[in-house]
Amino acid sequence: MPERPPFSPVIALLTVSSVWDARLNAALKDLGLTTRKYGLLAHIHATPGISFSELARRSQITVQTAHTAVRTLQEEGLVQDATAQAGAASDLRATDKGEAALTEADARLARLDAAFGEGVPRLSEALQGLHEEPFGA
Repeated sequence: MPERPPFSPVIALLTVSSVWDARLNAALKDLGLTTRKYGLLAHIHATPGISFSELARRSQITVQTAHTAVRTLQEEGLVQDATAQAGAASDLRATDKGEAALTEADARLARLDAAFGEGVPRLSEALQGLHEEPFGA
């Protein structure tokens, strides 16, 4: 029988992340959101007028991917580009529908956060702040 590889905190974190990403996606599905759409909408809400390049940087995606994702959010009525002129800087903002979806998504995320924190409080505490300043960034 082959020997098991040693414990890997990276693999453990990726596994836990995958489980909770699936739970968050399930919680957001009827709002028409995914984890990525929720993150983009939250960035747009937090910084009205954000540029595509800044949105891409914060979301760790390419500018082209940001354009594609925002186009989808626009088609769904969640985001608007107040400028929307070729060659002009974008002025991205959440619509009223986007704000309502974000408010409900935030409430659902808070319930998932509470469940996670109750299940693994030490891990929850250890993770605090890592999304803003990850190791090796």
